[in-house]
Amino acid sequence: MARPAASAPAARHYLMCRPTYFAIEYAINPWMDPAAGVDRERAIRQWEGLRDLYLRLGHRVSEIEPVDGLPDMVFAANGALVVDGRVYGARFASAERTPEGPAYLDWFRKAGYTETREPKHVNEGEGDFVTLDDVVLAATGFRTEAAAHQEAERFLGRPVVTLQLVDPRFYHLDTALFALSGREVAYYPGAFSEGSRQVLRALYPDALLATEEDAAVLGLNAVCAGNDIVVAAEATALADRLRELGRTVHPVEMDELRKAGGGAKCCTLELRDTPDPV
Repeated sequence: MARPAASAPAARHYLMCRPTYFAIEYAINPWMDPAAGVDRERAIRQWEGLRDLYLRLGHRVSEIEPVDGLPDMVFAANGALVVDGRVYGARFASAERTPEGPAYLDWFRKAGYTETREPKHVNEGEGDFVTLDDVVLAATGFRTEAAAHQEAERFLGRPVVTLQLVDPRFYHLDTALFALSGREVAYYPGAFSEGSRQVLRALYPDALLATEEDAAVLGLNAVCAGNDIVVAAEATALADRLRELGRTVHPVEMDELRKAGGGAKCCTLELRDTPDPV
């Protein structure tokens, strides 16, 4: 494939939530098994490693206070979609996570964001929305309703392209696709319907196509900022291909959080064009 152009290096602003109350108390995706249990201290160490990596790379990290009783609140990417300083809030599909939507929206309002939208339709924030330079890719199939794509398009003033997820392992778009730059993506074709694969091929003919092996360790739940890409340590083939493209790969251990179906991107909500840092 042709080498995708990396976006210019720039400090990013991320919102994260410490996994103080992380646990697997229910099963709302195929990754979750309440009987398996988790090592919360290990999860916290992995989360701190990710946060500290962002800081070493020169990015800003704000933190939202975790709420007891919301074990999945660590997956901050699901809490909202922020584009041009506008905050499109989340409305979760499961009752277990429903209180997270108001908690995140309240943080944004207190942080000084004046353009916020409490959604009418079910959506799970950046879990199912990937923002590029000229378009927002959005998924439906397991969590986010297609009507939310239209709602987000109207509120954000950005064109939104709908994609259909078909493999329950990849229940959010950010488990199957990430932006390599503002104009290029990497994705696992098997996560999408045939019609959506045709859309992706038309939009991104030079996309990096990941293997099922790398997708199955949530290798596509990655975070790209300029030349730097943060990716699951187990996604070795994907990392090698990214290095061949001249990217700097930062492998991270996220296996404890992956027990709940999350990785680096799930823990990271990007704040685009924000007020003063909190």
